[in-house]
Amino acid sequence: MFKLSPELLKVESESEELDFEVEHFKEDVDYFKISIEAEKKIDFPEVTLSFFYPLLDIQTAWHPGAGRDKSLAADWEDGFAAKAASLAPVITFLSQNDQNRLTLAYSEAMETVRFKMGVNEESGCLNCRIILFSQPSKKRKHYQAVLRADSREIPYYQSLKDVSAWYEELDGYKPAPVSAAAKEPMYSSWYSFHQNLKAAEIEKEARKAKEFGCEAVIVDDGWQTVDNNRGYAYCGDWEAAESRIPDMKKHVEKIHKMGLKYLLWYSVPFVGIHSKAWPRFKDKLLFYAEARDAGILDPRYPEVREYLVETYKSAVRDWNLDGLKLDFIDQFAYEKESELKVEPEMDIESLDQAVDRLMFNIRENLQQLNPEIMIEFRQKYIGPYMRKYGNIFRVNDCPGDAVTNRVGTIDLRLLAGETAVHSDMLMWDPEASAASAALQLLNVLFAVPQFSMKLSQLSEKHLAVAEFWLGFWKKYKEVLLEGKLKAFSPAHLYPLISSENDQQKIIAVYDKMLVQPGKNLPPELILVNATLNEELVLDLETEFKDKNLKIYNSQGKLMENKKINLEKGLHKIEVPPSSCLIFK
Repeated sequence: MFKLSPELLKVESESEELDFEVEHFKEDVDYFKISIEAEKKIDFPEVTLSFFYPLLDIQTAWHPGAGRDKSLAADWEDGFAAKAASLAPVITFLSQNDQNRLTLAYSEAMETVRFKMGVNEESGCLNCRIILFSQPSKKRKHYQAVLRADSREIPYYQSLKDVSAWYEELDGYKPAPVSAAAKEPMYSSWYSFHQNLKAAEIEKEARKAKEFGCEAVIVDDGWQTVDNNRGYAYCGDWEAAESRIPDMKKHVEKIHKMGLKYLLWYSVPFVGIHSKAWPRFKDKLLFYAEARDAGILDPRYPEVREYLVETYKSAVRDWNLDGLKLDFIDQFAYEKESELKVEPEMDIESLDQAVDRLMFNIRENLQQLNPEIMIEFRQKYIGPYMRKYGNIFRVNDCPGDAVTNRVGTIDLRLLAGETAVHSDMLMWDPEASAASAALQLLNVLFAVPQFSMKLSQLSEKHLAVAEFWLGFWKKYKEVLLEGKLKAFSPAHLYPLISSENDQQKIIAVYDKMLVQPGKNLPPELILVNATLNEELVLDLETEFKDKNLKIYNSQGKLMENKKINLEKGLHKIEVPPSSCLIFK
């Protein structure tokens, strides 16, 4: 097993103003404390940590922004940048059989850190570079951070779980508390209504959502404007449009009386050209986004931060909201931050630090109003630093794309610890077969589902699909969300995922493949055929003696209920598409 050593790690800069020290210490993994010193406070120039690592039994690279592309990069590619509002400074290189070969995590997750890691053609090794201070930050004399390098022979998902736990223990990284409501299914208005919202119609769908088993409603874009052009020209005032929701407080009360929580959407950085706030803030922007008809607010101005914080405080207090969907935080950015001007009215020079101050003030103020407050963020502002402020991480928009939804939920789960992970909102074609519609739910079994179909208009077969699988999810929620999660073959988009506790083991199969349930199984084994195939092939390492087997189809109809005895070895079982098998 090859390990990263202090002799291999180089710390370099073109500047002669800096002194570097690397201190190596080892526990179960290797840690490298990076210390950088200057004689006086300065804007630190770019610094690169670099090393070469053998490409021994490495076939796949995982990082929080990889999505459906888990391939190894070439070292001349751009890599990815992580900061508080974007991803996490973490990468894992793994073998074809899911074993960790090298997992790197950097302790600085608030300021911009760039990972450029890929195969070097000349040497045939991984050329690993971590680039610091590529964006302006505060003036300083001292800098310290830690590089964690894990080369243990363990499953990659265990190495990532350990990284998540490590971040939680770092000073200033304690995650926000997660209320029980954050881990319950929710109904979102976005795909079902888009901006064309009406209070009475939302209430109608909310009532149906409660019957299904949803416990919260998220009202998305549209409540603040009568414009249906999908732009942001009217964002910034955050007053309920009278023709949409005439009385927001009474509307929220009606939802609460149904037994549902209520969350409201805000696009945090945008101030539209047609808003009343535009004249006040048009000169306090990072830039103007012409395609959005809106400016991107600059949080380095205290007036900007105070306005946003007071906006959310007033809404939570006056309308009795249970949570906020804070969107587009990753838009607090600038193509070349080195060109950002510092104005006298600003009290913070660094954009990253200004975003951090804003989010801290939002969380602190809202938690005083409601200790159980829910804050939803979506990919890609989902790193360890953002866990301080948001307690719901949602998959980025992928309407109707079950595979991307699966990949997104698992990518989030691997690094999110106890933070609630939600699917993107579920939608499907009204003419789809029951089995095809069910795939939307089956692909997000290991996360909290959000629905966004008009439930009152679903066909009878789709109603049956939604009711059965949401009931299944709620029955097995504990093992699905809190069990020991194993996500296999990320390069192949997680074709098999399992989670287990002392009582149950659930295995979801997303492709035509051999299923190995393993040894020492708990009393209940559930296999989910999350495909349109009509057979599962089991490779049993232990005999199934005197088991009861129930097979349910995609609509929850019991197709078989029988006693079985299966010897060790291979067994082909005929099953309906989008079905589940329960062995007891």
